[in-house]
Amino acid sequence: MILSVVVGSRAYGLQVPGSDHDRRGVFAAPTRAFWSLDKPPTHVDGPLEEQFSWEVERFCVLAAQANPTVLEVLWSPIVEVITADGSALVDARAAFLSRRVAETYGNYARDQLARVNARRERTGETNHKQAMHMIRLLHAGAHVLRTGEILVDVTPLRDRLLAIKHGEIPWPEVTAWATALLTDLATAASTTDLPEHPDRSRIDALLHDIRERNL
Repeated sequence: MILSVVVGSRAYGLQVPGSDHDRRGVFAAPTRAFWSLDKPPTHVDGPLEEQFSWEVERFCVLAAQANPTVLEVLWSPIVEVITADGSALVDARAAFLSRRVAETYGNYARDQLARVNARRERTGETNHKQAMHMIRLLHAGAHVLRTGEILVDVTPLRDRLLAIKHGEIPWPEVTAWATALLTDLATAASTTDLPEHPDRSRIDALLHDIRERNL
């Protein structure tokens, strides 16, 4: 394990009594293990509850694709394990960012909204937790486009987001907020200073260094 962090509600500043400790991490398999027919796993569950980790190469691929769940690992404010390789990965985190975040964050949020609406139409019930994370993702998407930093801790939005989670905000108001945030995301995308593509050369150099150190 080269990097292990806490994500989810505790990293977002949305924890309540009894909230899980969601953990995500990155591990580096021994370089010689890749020389065999049976390759190391690309990811593993555990050993702790609610823990999931990626092998560093798979992690880099997903991060370069602007996967929001993966990118959060590099900006989590709660770091439990970090080695020299983990520090090198975090130091290179800007290399993974590109304008593609507008698409990934926007699509994730739209998918969440579509799922909530489909359930409402099918059962009349609203998945308020899903709706809360949809709003959070839209805020985070615009934030990274404007600042080049992944927004993890959303404590300033805590009260309003938890109100959505608890079903205290009428659904039309939630959808209106989402519509406004989608517009803001598009505006941020049109003015962002993020590059068109991630810095693959820097990511490759990072991977080469990690593989050499683990040989």
